Amino acid sequence: MGRFSKILTEGQTRFTDSFSSEHATGPLAGPEALIEDTATLDSFQKPATESPKTSPESLRKAAQKAWLETKVRIHARLIQDIDLTALEGLDTPDLREQVLNIVKEIVVDEKLVLTSPEVLKLSDGIFDEMTGLGPLEPLLQDDSVSDILINTHEQVYVERGGELELSGVQFANEPHLLRIINRIVATVGRRVDESQPLCDARLLDGSRVNVAIAPIAVDGPLVSIRKFSKTPFTLDRLVEFNAIPDGVAQFIWAACRARVTILISGGTGSGKTTLLNALSQSISEKERLITIEDAAELQLQQPHVARMETRPANIEGNGEIKQRELVKNALRMRPDRVILGEVRGEEAFDMLQAMNTGHEGSMATLHANTPRDAITRLEQMVAMGDMKITPEAVAGQIASAVGIIIQAQRLSDGQRKITSVAEIVGMEGAIIQMQEIFNYTRTGTGPNHEVIGEFRATGIRPKCLNLIETRNYNLPDGLFEPKSLPTGRLLNGDIKDRVLGSTEDPRRGS
Repeated sequence: MGRFSKILTEGQTRFTDSFSSEHATGPLAGPEALIEDTATLDSFQKPATESPKTSPESLRKAAQKAWLETKVRIHARLIQDIDLTALEGLDTPDLREQVLNIVKEIVVDEKLVLTSPEVLKLSDGIFDEMTGLGPLEPLLQDDSVSDILINTHEQVYVERGGELELSGVQFANEPHLLRIINRIVATVGRRVDESQPLCDARLLDGSRVNVAIAPIAVDGPLVSIRKFSKTPFTLDRLVEFNAIPDGVAQFIWAACRARVTILISGGTGSGKTTLLNALSQSISEKERLITIEDAAELQLQQPHVARMETRPANIEGNGEIKQRELVKNALRMRPDRVILGEVRGEEAFDMLQAMNTGHEGSMATLHANTPRDAITRLEQMVAMGDMKITPEAVAGQIASAVGIIIQAQRLSDGQRKITSVAEIVGMEGAIIQMQEIFNYTRTGTGPNHEVIGEFRATGIRPKCLNLIETRNYNLPDGLFEPKSLPTGRLLNGDIKDRVLGSTEDPRRGS
C-alpha cells in the first residue's frame, strides 16, 4: 500500500503545519486561507519569461492545459496510493474533506506552486473525477444550462436561455474524455467501443446522453447531454413561461384526463418530452401506466408507472430488444395507458393497435414539423414494418386511434412554444381529415431579435369536447371563439383545481 494508505494519521498535524508555513498567501496562513484567498488560476504554471509575441489567449490555453494535466496526474497518483476501502462509507462532506487533505500532501510532496484557493479548486476537481463525471460536474449542477455539447476533448458548448455559448470546460486529453464516457454508459448497462461507436444512455437524474466515438467521430468523441430540470415542469409552469396560453393548457389537460389519445409532434429540442411529462400529471392515480423508451428519460409524476427500455445487441450481435417487442409485451401487462417516449420505427403499427383496442388515452412523441407531417411520418413508419396492409387501411387506423396532435416548436430565438393543437376528425375517402383548434402565429421581431407572435383560437369546436363535457370538466367560457388568446395565468389556482372543480368523484378517478 502506498504512502497515503492511512487517512488522517498522526502525520496530518505535521503536514498541516508544513502546508501553512510554505503556502501562506498574504496575511492569511494555514487551511483558513483556502476560503479567503482571492488568487486565480491564471498564473498556474505560467512561464517565468514570456515572449512579447505570445498572446494572452495562448497563455490562457497553456495554463488551462497544464492545470488539467496536473489534475489528471494527481488523480491517478491518488487512486494508486490511497486505500480506497478506508474511504467507503463516508458521507460526501467527510469524503470531500479527506480528499482535500490528501491533495494538500501531494501538492507539498511534488512542490507545486499553488495558492490555497487553487488547491481547493484542484481538490474539488479530483473529487469530481473520483465520484462523478469530472469536468462536467459544474455544468450538471448549473441549473441555467439546458444542453451540454462536447466536440472532442478540447471544446464544450452549453446552451443557456436557448442560445449556445462556448464554456471554459475542457478535458485533459482524449483518454480522459473516453473514461468519463465509459463511466456514463456503464451505469445503464451499455457499452461504447470501436465495434459499437454509437450509444444512447442516460444519467442518474434522467438526463439524456448520446455518444459517438471513432471511427464514426472523425476528430474525437462527440457527446450530447440534454439536461432535465430537477423540478419537473407542469402545465402551470409552461403557462407562466408563456409557452402555452392558460385556456389551451386547460383544454389539453382535460382532454388527457378524459382519455383522448394524444400525439406530441416537434423537432429536436422543441420540448416534446417536457410536455409529455407535464401532461401525464393529469392522469388519474388509479391508472396503470407503462412507458417504453430507447433510453428511459420520462419523469412521470404518477405512483403506478412500469418503465421499460430497449436493449442493444451484445458484442456478438445477439440479444437486441427493440421497441416493437416491448410494445407487444406491454399489452400483456394490463396497462391502462401505454406511453412511448418516441415513435421512430415499425413499432408505430403496434402502438396504433394498442390505441384501438382498449388503451385510449395512450400518448407518444415523434419528430415532425407540422401535425400533417406527423400523420405522414406515422404512415411511413407503419410501412417500415413490412405489414401486408394497404395505405388506406393504415390511414383508417391512424384516424381511429389518434385524437389530438400537439405541435411543439423551438423558435429562432430559443423560445419553446406550443404552436398548434389539431384534432383528427375522421376520413374522407383515403384522406385523413384534421381541424386546427388553436395555433401560434409569428407577427414580428423584437429589438433584440426575439420572436413576437400571438396565440389564436380558430373558432372550431373540437369533436372531443362532448367527451370532456360529459365528465363535467370545466373549461373557460368562450375558449373556442375565434380570437387572440391572452398569455399568462388568467385565474388563481392550479389548472387541475380549475378543470376538476368539485365535480369529479375521487373514487372514480376519471
